[in-house]
Amino acid sequence: MIPRSEHPNPQFQRDSWQNLNGTWEFEIDKSKSGKERKLFEAEHLNSQITVPFCPESKLSGVCETDFLNCVWYKKEIEINDKTSKIFLHIGASDYLTTVYVNGKEAGTHKGGYTPFKFDVTAFLNVGKNSLVICAEDDNRSGNQPCGKQSVKYASAGCFYTRITGIWQTVWLELVPETHIESVKFFPDVKNCALTLHASLCGASTFFARAFYNGKEVGKATAESFGGHVELTIPLCEKHLWEVGEGRLYDLELSYGDDHVKSYFGLRHVFMDGMKFMINGKCVFQRTVLDQGYYRDGLYTAPSDDAMANDIKIALDAGFNGARLHEKLFEPRFLYHCDRMGYMVWGEYGNFGLDHTKMSALPTYLREWEEALDRDFNHPSIIGWCPFNETWDVDECKQEDEVVELVYRTTKRLDITRPCIDTSGNFHVITDIFDVHDYCQDVEEFKGYMKKFEKEGILSGQTFRNPVCDDRQTYRGEPVFISEYGGIKWDAENDNIGWGYGNAPESEEEFVERYKGLTEAIMNNPKIMGFCYTQLYDIELEKNGLYTYDRKPKFDMEIFKKINTQKAAIEME
Repeated sequence: MIPRSEHPNPQFQRDSWQNLNGTWEFEIDKSKSGKERKLFEAEHLNSQITVPFCPESKLSGVCETDFLNCVWYKKEIEINDKTSKIFLHIGASDYLTTVYVNGKEAGTHKGGYTPFKFDVTAFLNVGKNSLVICAEDDNRSGNQPCGKQSVKYASAGCFYTRITGIWQTVWLELVPETHIESVKFFPDVKNCALTLHASLCGASTFFARAFYNGKEVGKATAESFGGHVELTIPLCEKHLWEVGEGRLYDLELSYGDDHVKSYFGLRHVFMDGMKFMINGKCVFQRTVLDQGYYRDGLYTAPSDDAMANDIKIALDAGFNGARLHEKLFEPRFLYHCDRMGYMVWGEYGNFGLDHTKMSALPTYLREWEEALDRDFNHPSIIGWCPFNETWDVDECKQEDEVVELVYRTTKRLDITRPCIDTSGNFHVITDIFDVHDYCQDVEEFKGYMKKFEKEGILSGQTFRNPVCDDRQTYRGEPVFISEYGGIKWDAENDNIGWGYGNAPESEEEFVERYKGLTEAIMNNPKIMGFCYTQLYDIELEKNGLYTYDRKPKFDMEIFKKINTQKAAIEME
């Protein structure tokens, strides 16, 4: 049985693909001498691993949690036909990945979160072939983003087990010479239409047909010599993508002999004063922090159902979306968000990359641009957040120009969504001024909220942090309390847990604290939303509403009742 056998990208799916997940030969290269030893030509490696799970995870079968500077993978694949182009795809591999086919280098990719592919046609033979992949990783260097991966030997506080090498699906894809390279979708809610910007290889006719519940509702064609083409599909039926209602249209795209299945959602997001708007309606952000970790798979969900379940348990608690925190989530997770009408903020695992130097910019921008390209078409993504909490590094302040350039690049590549430059701190230029505040005293927290409501004064990363007062200025932007709570509740009673501030002494006290903090935000007419920390426990961090195994710690109907109250900003 192939683990994670489903197609990894439902928004760009061809029938002619082969999943390469499963058992691979594997070797840990402690001295990073594998290239000198020519492991890419080795007949065998010294152990095995289950792909796509990282070697630190239990599901990989390796479960080695020490620092892994370099790892190698090997698999024999069989090719029966070379009449088409053959692409090797890797959903994600952390961090510097080199692919060898039959002993020859086919390509390299730098980055731990974004997908990449290589045209390996020329390297393959009809019959048996050797595929070798090398991944180098050093999350203590300051030169690579690594999100919440611990830079200490063990997990510590809100930093968790590391990830090395392949952690998303590996697959082969057969593609005609004349084919669709990529497509971007621009839904038009007012005029009930979809505009497509396509990159094409070769000359042919580009066909696009839209369906809703199996019924054709629009089509368009365009002739092309290749390169870029733009066309618009008028839709005869309007079905809006809304919170709680995904209402997705199916798409069939063809170009020559190439056929691609996709989907889209008809929705429009924008800011209207202090309000966040979807399709012209104010939508309060009742979101929760989701860090995308799994006990047995770490970064990789054990199954497709497990990803869908994470959205379900959030909905059960009355949340309507999430910050996908310090990680680029799998495309299939976003697919489930799309179909379930679940709002998410697209983020990046910027922790680990030194943002105090301009030299960080090429490393950062390369992968962030790949992330924007990968996820542009997902209707569930309602905003971008390239950085999170850009604290000082070795007593050096952030380079504001790095943050500003990434923000401006984001806006140039996507004019359809708002962008938060650096969540919590230190804002330079931003569409939304978001605040992180882990105050555990309800009355004190209410006081901060009231002061902002009456005087319009914000204090930065928290409502009372003088360090942030000196480093960023509130200029009247919409306000989002994008981290708060973090209330510790150790349901497993192992006494080794971590959380923010003092833990409640009873379940009743937990609920009252949650209710008081949340309602203080919801009752403020100047605030567009909240994001509670967090959905589930992860390793030592015990501030989830669910355990690490996604078991509820409390009666979720209590939280659903609190979270789904009408917010003050929705009543205006």
